[in-house]
Amino acid sequence: MVHATAASSSHALFSTSLSSSNFRVSPLHLGSKLIQTVASKATSKIPCKVVGSTVTVAETKAQKKDKKGEFQIENLTIWLLKQEQAGNIDAELTVVLSSISLACKQIASLLQRSSIINLTGAHGTINIQGEDQKKLDVISNELFCNCLRSSGRTGIIASEEEDVPVAVEETYSGHYIVVFDPIDGSANIDTALTTGSIFGIYGPDKQCLLDIDDDSTLDQAKQKCIIDVCQPGGNLLAAGYCLYSSSVVFTLSIGKGVFGFTLDPSYGEFVLTHENIKIPKSGKIYSFNEGNYDLWDENLKKYLTHLRQPGNNGKPYSGRYIGCLVGEIHRMLLYGGIYGNPKNKNSKNGNLRLLYECAPMSYLVEQAGGIATDGHQRILDIKPAEVHQRTPIFIGSPDEVEKLQAYLS
Repeated sequence: MVHATAASSSHALFSTSLSSSNFRVSPLHLGSKLIQTVASKATSKIPCKVVGSTVTVAETKAQKKDKKGEFQIENLTIWLLKQEQAGNIDAELTVVLSSISLACKQIASLLQRSSIINLTGAHGTINIQGEDQKKLDVISNELFCNCLRSSGRTGIIASEEEDVPVAVEETYSGHYIVVFDPIDGSANIDTALTTGSIFGIYGPDKQCLLDIDDDSTLDQAKQKCIIDVCQPGGNLLAAGYCLYSSSVVFTLSIGKGVFGFTLDPSYGEFVLTHENIKIPKSGKIYSFNEGNYDLWDENLKKYLTHLRQPGNNGKPYSGRYIGCLVGEIHRMLLYGGIYGNPKNKNSKNGNLRLLYECAPMSYLVEQAGGIATDGHQRILDIKPAEVHQRTPIFIGSPDEVEKLQAYLS
């Protein structure tokens, strides 16, 4: 039991310290060090006699150690700065990643208000893929491009929504090449279901110099530059996605594991919530669009038949299909399983884009210990022949993908 006078004095000192005219404290800047400093002053100046306590010195130290990390919240900015200090990334890549996170925050805000501000429905245009564009497809693409241009660290921007890659004006130009899908699963927007953004960042390439006046020749040069840089085992330095759902999660890899940051809407910061994610070696969930079942290869059908059979626990695999690659991969990273978007009789090369979707997600999943393949070779070993190239993909827990490959071989 602590004497009331001590507790009251401690409270008074804590209140006085926080309201001192020497500094001002806001929820955004109230870090663990400040709290620990104030708490330390309160403890050192107030004699606090404990009556009838049997707590040992060792137990007291253990309690302090447990409480030490209670307020240690690490946001994306601090995490990136730590990676820069450790030599894992350079200052320019930090700026590029920060600009992407800013674009994701803006898109998340628009999605939350899309029905209110009339951003649902079709835009009335068709992209290079032959797909009807949603209003937010167009706006999100512009947000991504503007944030990346203003960073001053990107040289070429390639988007799923653009016919050709965009060369950043020389005044604002940098060396990094960024590929992205601004809104993955945009068909889910009108029904407020899961959507996401996907991005990949390729390293500087001194060979990729664009100084051509003729527009048609420039477009060809930009596409050649993207293809030359995005080679197997090449310069992919970072990749990630942002999930827009019940929470907004920014998941990232810089080649040192996979980390997830959840947006705290109270002060608009991405906070580290998933550290060094490791995908389970196996799972009990498969995700395929089985509406195309009759168009698939017979070996693939046999594999799916196997998944539907009860296992040793008497239960078959569970089928889950969100219609958004970001949602599928996010669930898989946490719970394991397999996602497939195979080729079929109508789509000989599958439906997903190699550079904008499959390569970044394959990079992430491999960093988490998973496998990504087109059924015959590793996704990251595929040599792109064009910017908007498509590929089949099977991605997920290592045991599950290896089992699939046994059926397809």
